[in-house]
Amino acid sequence: MASNLTPTFAYTVVYVKDVAKSVAFYAKAFGTNVRRLDQSHRWGELESGQTTLAFTPLHQHETDDLTGEVEIPSSSSNKRNPVEVCFDYADVDAAFKRAVENGAVAVSEPEDKQWGQKVGYVRDIDGLVVRLGGTVHEKNKAHQQ
Repeated sequence: MASNLTPTFAYTVVYVKDVAKSVAFYAKAFGTNVRRLDQSHRWGELESGQTTLAFTPLHQHETDDLTGEVEIPSSSSNKRNPVEVCFDYADVDAAFKRAVENGAVAVSEPEDKQWGQKVGYVRDIDGLVVRLGGTVHEKNKAHQQ
């Protein structure tokens, strides 16, 4: 019976100011395909590999009373959200350039990391940190453990 309790990771939900704007921004800045944007613009989904990156408004009566309100660090603080979105690219430099040219705020230019991955960071239009990374090379995976 335990097999019925094995989960499949379905969604990462990002709470945003404007769902339609965020969906359009991600499609343009990061090259994702829009799977769905409902007519009310209260739910949007991007195709992002084997799971779904979804967007919903910061405040909604369905969940604020049940789970609490979303708290976003102010843009003037040196804080970040407790989650980041990560995309892998074959060409991290080109992905970083496209993201910045399409409205993402550069945080850290792509650089080679000691664990064998090239990584750069940007912020999206809601201030969420987005990591742009390349594939970790097999020879360096043992170094991570």
